[in-house]
Amino acid sequence: MNLRQFLALALAGILLGAATAGLYKWMQQRHGADSVVSLGMLPDFTLTNIDGTLWRAEEWRGRILVINFWASWCPPCRKEMPLFVRLQEELGPRGVLFVGIAIDDPQAVQDFIDTHGIEFPILLGQEKGIELARKLGNRLEALPYTVVADRDGHVVLRQAGEMTAQVLRPLLEKLLSRS
Repeated sequence: MNLRQFLALALAGILLGAATAGLYKWMQQRHGADSVVSLGMLPDFTLTNIDGTLWRAEEWRGRILVINFWASWCPPCRKEMPLFVRLQEELGPRGVLFVGIAIDDPQAVQDFIDTHGIEFPILLGQEKGIELARKLGNRLEALPYTVVADRDGHVVLRQAGEMTAQVLRPLLEKLLSRS
């Protein structure tokens, strides 16, 4: 990928993220600030972590899931990861689980995990991860791409581009208050 293609993809991700945030706000206004609208069900999937251990999404039923498709070479992915680490530490005991699905080289993923102190599950996506992201609405294969599912597996947010605390924290608090 050359620099022009990379910049075009990055710009597309940023624009999609802004559009998603706008759609989220519009849905809140239309359906009420306290409502959360389902965008379909989270499909069951199985991927391996960096150690080769299989993880199955069905094991996480009953938890609020924040699934983030990312890569270590992706600047917005790198920028949002500290937010995910903080929110996992803060909200994990209340039932929130962040799951990273890396579309990247396993060694680069391990180096990133070690450098940033990530303690939530990081799975190796490769082609299966890209396919899963498509099933979850990421038709442009943008990175980062984040999906939030409630405790019952209903997808309540899909966002291409960098996630912010202003979008994620209020949604997670709403989902936690419904439990």
